[in-house]
Amino acid sequence: MNDYMRNSSQVSSLMREDVALITLDDGKANTLSHESIAALREALSLAESESRAVVLSGRPGFFCAGFDLKLARAGHEAMRGLVAAGADMLMQILSFPQPVLMACTGHAMAMGAVMLLSADVCIGAEGPFKIGLNEVSIGMPLPAFVVELARSRLSPRHFFAATCNARIYDPIGAVQAGYLDRICSPEGVVDQTVAEAGNLGKILVPEALKITKQYARSAIINSLRSTLSRGLSSFELFEG
Repeated sequence: MNDYMRNSSQVSSLMREDVALITLDDGKANTLSHESIAALREALSLAESESRAVVLSGRPGFFCAGFDLKLARAGHEAMRGLVAAGADMLMQILSFPQPVLMACTGHAMAMGAVMLLSADVCIGAEGPFKIGLNEVSIGMPLPAFVVELARSRLSPRHFFAATCNARIYDPIGAVQAGYLDRICSPEGVVDQTVAEAGNLGKILVPEALKITKQYARSAIINSLRSTLSRGLSSFELFEG
């Protein structure tokens, strides 16, 4: 049952019973701009009062390719502003009182992979897709809070390779590393994620979940808040 739909130029929100399905689709690689981040944050805010669980999805073949790097060529200040906006969105996801699930519909690189790390549950599409933190390989140091988020989610065997060595995974490897919880067919990834979100929304008591998530996520949220300004002030895109 589809209760309502809201749309921006890049983000749409659709209710499926008690689950808010928020879809990022820019018609291309799903890069994050100030516009798309603001639209995602608005959709999350609406979902908080109108749903029992949330699914974030991409377009077929692309979950999210990360920040729009055209801004990197516009200068460090422009990129710092975009990273700060993305960090605010991450805090919203990490502290979201209802279950937040990701339907990884394809490639998830850089900030796209960070979004996966911030979710409660991630289900990915099978296929020749790339998932990972490629920042070091393009001359961008990972912010401290991203490193800590990766440490909290990824397998210890894969943590250093995923962060410092910029290792990129296919969906099967991404399950082993910890980016994804499981994979399924590309055609079924959104429906399966919505079904799991609906189940969690029914069985979890909202107030108990909200308090427990605060305990579980407090360390990483505090790390994000305490290191963000220092990381932004020293941000630099290094040439290889």
